[in-house]
Amino acid sequence: MSSVASLSLSAIVTRLRAAGCVFAEDEAELIISAAETPADLASMVERRASGLPLEHVLGWAEFCGLRVSLDAGVFVPRRRTEFLVHQAAALAPPQAVVVDLCCGSGALGAALAATLDSIDLHASDIDPAAVRCARRNLATTGGRVHEGDLYDSLPRALRGRVDVLVANAPYVPTRDIALLPAEARVHEARLALDGGADGLDILRRVAADAPQWLAPGGHLLFETSERQAPRALDTVAGAGLTARVVTSDELYATVVIGTRVGEGRR
Repeated sequence: MSSVASLSLSAIVTRLRAAGCVFAEDEAELIISAAETPADLASMVERRASGLPLEHVLGWAEFCGLRVSLDAGVFVPRRRTEFLVHQAAALAPPQAVVVDLCCGSGALGAALAATLDSIDLHASDIDPAAVRCARRNLATTGGRVHEGDLYDSLPRALRGRVDVLVANAPYVPTRDIALLPAEARVHEARLALDGGADGLDILRRVAADAPQWLAPGGHLLFETSERQAPRALDTVAGAGLTARVVTSDELYATVVIGTRVGEGRR
């Protein structure tokens, strides 16, 4: 596998199928289009066949119609999370102040910036690799990316002014990490997956402090599982927000929405 001739489409498809790639044909075409040299192509095929997520092999993921840049180890945005973005966009007022907590690659913030007009966007993550990635993805949006634990690194001036607060926080229970596909379990940062004993540890912290940051009428949105939704609703309500859950059968997505009671700022 040292020349272009030995790496024909059919040969790559065969290699990827043998490695268990379900969509081998589509993946092979993407890899071929991304490779710059025969050596690059051979390396990319072998990295994918060894189990590296396709998005890490390519260096990008498709999300809400965007190509989101990805570095090794950074959480790959899931298609189901597009439902969260659509819900957030529908709730955002004009010129919204938007915060993307646990931003990872910055995919949610980038998608909201592409959907909404003139937002004041801030994003935060505790993982330096994710922050570097997010800064690259949000460079053209005017968004600012902060490195720190949840709200710790956000500008204090945002307190009480956030219209839309999205948090794609980890919500996999610790005991279930071992059940995840190897692509996630091995190649994504554990801190982007592990939500503690019941999966809601980080989300509890997000919800507890959200009322201090939300504007009157502002909204907190986060993704969880259908099984966790009742407890997550109680958590949001316990923080003093009105709480509801919305779902998408098509995307198998569950989103909890908490709203700060009071008239909006506009």
